[in-house]
Amino acid sequence: MNMRNQWPVLPIVAGLASGLLTGCGSETGDSGGTGSSVVMGMSDDVLATDPASGYDPGSWLLFNNVFQSLLSFPKGATEPQPELAKQCGFTDTRAMVYKCVLKDGLKFSNGDALTSEDVKFSFDRMLKIDDPAGPAIMFPMLDKVETPDEKTAVFHLKVPDATFPSKIASGAGSIVDHAQYDANGLRTDHKAVGSGPYQLDSFDKDQAVFSVNGNYQGTAKTKNNGVTLKFFHGDRTALKQALLDGDIDIAYRGLTASDVAQLDQQDDSKGVDVIEGSSAEVQHLVFNMKDPVAGKLGVRKALAYLIDRDALIKDVYEGTATPLYSIIPAGIAGHNTAFFDTYGARPSKTKAAAALHADGITAKVKLTLWSTPSRYGPATDEELKAIAGQLNASGLFDADVKSIAFDQYEKDIAAGKYGVYVKGWVPDYPDADNFTAPFFGKGNVLDNNYSNRDITGTLIPGTAAQSDRAATDKEFGKLQDIVADELPVLPVWQAKQYAVVRDGVYGLEYCLDASTVFRFWELSKS
Repeated sequence: MNMRNQWPVLPIVAGLASGLLTGCGSETGDSGGTGSSVVMGMSDDVLATDPASGYDPGSWLLFNNVFQSLLSFPKGATEPQPELAKQCGFTDTRAMVYKCVLKDGLKFSNGDALTSEDVKFSFDRMLKIDDPAGPAIMFPMLDKVETPDEKTAVFHLKVPDATFPSKIASGAGSIVDHAQYDANGLRTDHKAVGSGPYQLDSFDKDQAVFSVNGNYQGTAKTKNNGVTLKFFHGDRTALKQALLDGDIDIAYRGLTASDVAQLDQQDDSKGVDVIEGSSAEVQHLVFNMKDPVAGKLGVRKALAYLIDRDALIKDVYEGTATPLYSIIPAGIAGHNTAFFDTYGARPSKTKAAAALHADGITAKVKLTLWSTPSRYGPATDEELKAIAGQLNASGLFDADVKSIAFDQYEKDIAAGKYGVYVKGWVPDYPDADNFTAPFFGKGNVLDNNYSNRDITGTLIPGTAAQSDRAATDKEFGKLQDIVADELPVLPVWQAKQYAVVRDGVYGLEYCLDASTVFRFWELSKS
């Protein structure tokens, strides 16, 4: 998500996915809601209640429960299925015209009818507002939306995009009530009118309160009668204590790796359980290709030969992540192990030195690694210091770490001031396209002055046009191999996803999968 610029789903318990969970399939929703209400705490804030603005994990958590999209990701699935729509599909062989037919009798939580007019309005509005902190960036391919009748929406694309169904199934595809939202501006009253399983009853700086939406028609079956979401604003100590004190039932997004490890060892005595799910959130070191030091291929190769991912996972993240050896994570179709195959898993000073010598470098390489823990988690500084230590221990580098606030960090990256810096990515939808298309070419989120004609001219457009996603594996393999050879980025780790719950709270395993959808309706409390 625009590097979904938020803390990760874990190495701090926070975004998506190796080893997908399996669920029980779709279930018919009921309007009542059963069981007790559930109280959940997280250190993230919800930055927006208006889907035309929010493009962060906290906001999408709200969107996925209060709003519906035409399609949705069932628990454990990576292929979107009908939600508001009763059927959707491309009407042409080029993947440029996508048609959805809505279910009968749809309503918003306020009782207003939901028709194709609302679908068109929602997409037109999002694109027109084009909020810098919103999801419009995901839809450069969308030309126009037509509504031949009140139940039919037809999307015309500028270029073929077989991943379009996954994009509209995400939080970016949230449908709003055209009678309740301004076509030209964002909503500022912190209210929301959607058609999802829950309605937003109240929202302030400390908490958001949700109740079951009696007008909901969809695949979710609610297993509680409401959810209260408490915000801890980055205070991880307070989040952990609130869980142990029983003030909240669930701690999600924000516990440190050491907290999770400690609670996992003490869960019986503390009355809590640690729930582990899959995640395809990733973190990379990014190289500025125009930097006088990091711009040298020999330097980048030396880093790739020296980094010890296993040590980082053990010493910094205490097993709450896994080593990553490609830009497409494990669990996502198309993943390969290009960096493992090219540089190996064990550090090699000999190969690193050879790479430097091949580039005419014989002196120690002076290098600064740039960090911003305010966005990528409290362990980020520690991780980069460990990497600098690994580089310096080889005798080939004189590396240090500098940490800076995120706003300045982004400005400095755009100005080309950093040679090596960290970026995290929480995908918008579970497809290899979302780990490649945003990273390369003009206007990419890495902002590292890298481009490759084969990637941007052939591989990305070719895979985007392929409706059979399994048929893209070979092309995505070529793309990953190119990245491993040219090294504009160095993949470091893939997150595991965690939540810690009080005894008697169930359903979290269905909330922590590759889709990034946290499903309130799966939560129950005895």
